[in-house]
Amino acid sequence: MLQSLLTLPEFLALPESKPALEYIDGRIVQKPMPKTRHARLQSKLIEKINRITETEKIAYAFPELRCTFAGRSIVPDIAVLLWQNIPFDTNGEPLDNILIPPDWTIEILSPEQSSNRVTGNILYCLKHGCKLGWLLDAEDRSILIFLPDRQPELRQGLDRLEILPDIDLELTVEAVFSWLKMQ
Repeated sequence: MLQSLLTLPEFLALPESKPALEYIDGRIVQKPMPKTRHARLQSKLIEKINRITETEKIAYAFPELRCTFAGRSIVPDIAVLLWQNIPFDTNGEPLDNILIPPDWTIEILSPEQSSNRVTGNILYCLKHGCKLGWLLDAEDRSILIFLPDRQPELRQGLDRLEILPDIDLELTVEAVFSWLKMQ
């Protein structure tokens, strides 16, 4: 964790870095660099979601999209925005600065990440309007589901996963983690 004496506007004026920096409660925190399994799960989830949602303009899943809202600036592994919440310019291109929480935030836990810090970001998103959060743990093949005003639910094996309404996608935990097998 990097200490910060910066305000949020000063933080946002910094150049982007890889891995990304997040601004949480006045502190700058660097996300860990994704590794192979993390990247595989991230790309497969984005592909599955966007294949169903983009053509019909229902939603779009963005990788590593900075979302700045309510005094924080975070970079979820996957930020899904409902189509009506994506800001577009007059040319129909999405604006670069997202100043709202994602409608669905997905985090893939890395071994060197604090599960409490990642969970804290998901809960913060939910508190400020996010409709759904997932926390994937590849080590124990489980997914925690977060919904507003409900206790988190641990899903494993053949358990079905909660998806945003209007997204016609059915997934089980087992199906998600089966994408790790490439041979």
